[in-house]
Amino acid sequence: MFVVFLIVLGAPLFLPEPKPETTPLSDWTLALQYLLWGIWFPLVFLSVIVFGRAWCGILCPMGAASELANRFGFQAKIPAWIRWEGTPALSFIIMTLYGQTIGVRDHPEAAAGLFGGTMLLAIAIGGLYGRKKRVWCRHLCPIGRVLGLYSRLGAVQFTPKIRLPGGDAYTQKGACPTMIDLPRKAESRHCIECFRCVHPNAAGSVRLDIRRPGREIEDIRDHRANRAEAWFLFMDTGVALGGFLWLVLPQYQQWRQAFGVFAIRHHWTWVTEVGPAFLMSVHPARAEVFRWLDFLMIVGFMLAVMAVLTAVLATLTCTSAWLSRRAGADAGFSQLFTELGYQYAPVALMSLIIGLGAELLDPLRYTGLGEAGAGAIRGGLFLTGLIWSIWLGYRILERQQVSPLRRILPLLPGIAGSLFVGLGWWPAIFGL
Repeated sequence: MFVVFLIVLGAPLFLPEPKPETTPLSDWTLALQYLLWGIWFPLVFLSVIVFGRAWCGILCPMGAASELANRFGFQAKIPAWIRWEGTPALSFIIMTLYGQTIGVRDHPEAAAGLFGGTMLLAIAIGGLYGRKKRVWCRHLCPIGRVLGLYSRLGAVQFTPKIRLPGGDAYTQKGACPTMIDLPRKAESRHCIECFRCVHPNAAGSVRLDIRRPGREIEDIRDHRANRAEAWFLFMDTGVALGGFLWLVLPQYQQWRQAFGVFAIRHHWTWVTEVGPAFLMSVHPARAEVFRWLDFLMIVGFMLAVMAVLTAVLATLTCTSAWLSRRAGADAGFSQLFTELGYQYAPVALMSLIIGLGAELLDPLRYTGLGEAGAGAIRGGLFLTGLIWSIWLGYRILERQQVSPLRRILPLLPGIAGSLFVGLGWWPAIFGL
């Protein structure tokens, strides 16, 4: 996989520029670009429903390189700022913003820089911190934590044969490279499925179980519902949506123009200057040169969309938690809020795949299905996520001891939240 990684990212740097009339079937640069963004990106997210985080433990070259560096590194104590629950969310948000400002999908140099830089960072973290552990995979990988969140929907579960009481715990001892206390393992999000803990003939080891997809979130109360993860679900959906909308909404260009005029009238001439190539897209030969105006607008717009979506989903989840408690739920408001926040996982996952992994369905345009067929598939994926999210909300309310008839009212805000997510991704699902 490391060799594939080098070819996919490195080869386009030495290939000629694609001609306007070429396609991934006739141009190697476009073919490798499609392999990265049209196949790998969406399918690695879809795969968690069936395989969990198998990509992380078996195939990811960054995690493997980080662990290899750890064998020969300083193996220093992991600092508190890395172990903080919010670090993975910041990592994902920063990488998503950075990828948009440098044009990571459109320019081979940007893709090589982002993924190559991430690889070097993973190696550096592995060389500095932890002892025979994957500190990068547990705490800092921007993709890993997103996959971990959605792996709770997965059909795969690694279960201790003998479970000790106390719930899921963190430990730097033991065989697990992502620091799971194996006898107390109760959740999937940190498990990278490296299989090192699986010993069929050992009574105290871990076994591989197959379960109904989504079962862990249905019973999230038993699998360490985490408040930081629920907020991360809201935020990662919002920042990804912002990264899609600024490219397609005509209103964004209107706001950009208005801000540019305002800045010039106030003599902020620096906003019209071309920024550094390491921070934003500067490719004159491809007719794309970002200025500080573009950088500020892209980052500001994405953060604003993230804030709005997070506020809406949090408000609706608060409403659901309040109604659930009024309907007889058996826990405090904070716990109910955290548990109900997970109901948006399927619709958020499907929207992410449809919006940011839209290239997956591009080849259908050249078949008998055409664009209408691709749109029908996108609509079907979103509808699947929507129905699944409603089902999860219903099951979570059941675990909160809310009677069947009284679940309807607390379920309504969750349905509204899922529809709001769909409204945001409407241009990707159905077109403008």
